[in-house]
Amino acid sequence: MTPIVIEDGERAKDWRTLESVFDQLLAAHCGRDTVLVALGGGVVGDLAGFAAAVYQRGISFLQVPTTLLAQVDSSVGGKTAINHPRGKNMIGAFHQPLAVVSDIATLDSLPERELAAGLAEVIKHGLTLDASFTEWLEQNLGALRRREPDALAFAVHRSCELKAQVVASDERESGVRAILNFGHTFGHAIEAGAGYGEWLHGEAVGAGMVMASELSMRAGLLSAREAARVRELIQRAGLPVRGPAIPPEQLLQWMRVDKKAGGGRMRFVLLSGIGAAQIRADVEERAILEVIRACSAQSQ
Repeated sequence: MTPIVIEDGERAKDWRTLESVFDQLLAAHCGRDTVLVALGGGVVGDLAGFAAAVYQRGISFLQVPTTLLAQVDSSVGGKTAINHPRGKNMIGAFHQPLAVVSDIATLDSLPERELAAGLAEVIKHGLTLDASFTEWLEQNLGALRRREPDALAFAVHRSCELKAQVVASDERESGVRAILNFGHTFGHAIEAGAGYGEWLHGEAVGAGMVMASELSMRAGLLSAREAARVRELIQRAGLPVRGPAIPPEQLLQWMRVDKKAGGGRMRFVLLSGIGAAQIRADVEERAILEVIRACSAQSQ
């Protein structure tokens, strides 16, 4: 066994760290029969998965996620990547793991901020795919934040179940899988604009979901009451409901290079109700800027 330890945090998802992983694999004479085990959070899983995808044209890897965010989202689906200074997860590959082994006991030592970040992706699955799961979350959010094992086990299982159903029908995100990016167009721009690591991924997605629900309401797809439910649920999870004090035009520039854009236009996942989502590429930039202004720290 060859242990490879990387730095903590989003900043480790870069070429320098990836090259270090390759150096250590080569120094240990690891061949194509090697199995790379990703033991850690989403950064470890993304980086190790991408390393496995390209090392000697592809080796096997096993996901062993130890954070809530990784257990419910990033370890499931085969997306692997590193960041680029111009955008998050811009360089990567689809590479499915041999298996995903999740143990909720690893969440006992998870910092409160990391737990809340994971809840963002749990909430996302409910808001986009399952209204009844959203209602369960509204009723059991306290139990999740107290790390009650039964509640955590159900949330992890249901999130994986929902995501796996979508991924099975669209592995490479050519269609319906893009729905799982609810809040991420705004969220990825927040992460990049604030500087990788300043905002946790789940924190940025939490604020991004508030922005996306506000945009959905302004587009006439979501009622004001439903948008308020989204905001309240995210706030109760301990997540920010306002973006950072970044000029809206600057945040929009980061959004333009998002990899989910197509045909020169940004694509947004909007809610058409709690538990239902759709992909829209006809959103005017003026409306996007108005939402950013309304939902940013600068507007307070």
